[in-house]
Order: sequence, then structure tokens, then C-alpha cells
Amino acid sequence: MSTNYLYALAVGIGIVAGLRTFTAPAAVSWAAHLGWINLQGTLLGFMGSTITVGIVTLLALVEYVVDQLPKTAARTVPQQFIARVLTGGLSGACICVSASQSLLIGALLGAIGAVIGTLGGYHIRKRLVSGLNVRDIFIAVPEELIAIGLAYFIV
Repeated sequence: MSTNYLYALAVGIGIVAGLRTFTAPAAVSWAAHLGWINLQGTLLGFMGSTITVGIVTLLALVEYVVDQLPKTAARTVPQQFIARVLTGGLSGACICVSASQSLLIGALLGAIGAVIGTLGGYHIRKRLVSGLNVRDIFIAVPEELIAIGLAYFIV
């Protein structure tokens, strides 16, 4: 696999984290658990453990429900934004480490992707809701499906 392609995947998984905080680490964790990516013997080997798979999967499922609640804070508030950058960085690092590339470069690219996904997803969703004059859920659910599909494609 070429380095440029690998780096694009790291940015891509970061974009997924920007759309949904826990979808990216859940996808990477499942990929490691199923042997699709190899994190064994690395600092990120814990991502493939059954416990990690269970925790991040549960967090992702809870996030899908909470995202639909009217009082959920925007993804651009500092706590949410930081969480997305951190999970994007972790997920990007996993992608790069699995191909024997730099953990730090992967983390940086994943974090950059998370910023892109967070800000881009926020503005696109906001414009679609107002432009189509629909309730937020009619945009939120397809956005979740896009995040899941993109994560699956990447891992």
C-alpha cells in the first residue's frame, strides 16, 4: 500500500470521528479485533481487545441515540470538538501503525481529518436542515449512516 493512500485513509478515519466521535475508534477496534488490521505488539494493541471493542461499540451506540436529543450540544463546543480530535487522532494512528508507519503522523492526520469532519459536518448539516426545511433527525440519521459506511470502507 502506498504511503499517500495510507495517509488518505488516516485523514478519512479522522473525518469519520469528526462526524461521530466514537464511530471511528469503534470501526478501528473491530478491524483490529477481526484481524483486518494488525495492531498486535504495538502501543495500540489494546484497541483489538474484546473489552475495548465492547466499550467503544457501546459508546458509539449511545452517541447515535444522544445525537437525536434536542438538548444535545453542538459538535463544535470545546468538549465535543476536543473529543472528536482525540478519537480521530487515535484512529488515524491505528491506521498508520497497522501498516508499520509512524504513529505520530497517523495521529496528526487523523486529528486533521477530525477537524475537517467536525466543522464540515456541522455546517453541511445545519445548511441542509435549514435549506430543506426539515427536522434535524432527517439529516442526522443519514449522516450517521454515511459515517458508518465510510468507516467500514476505510478499515
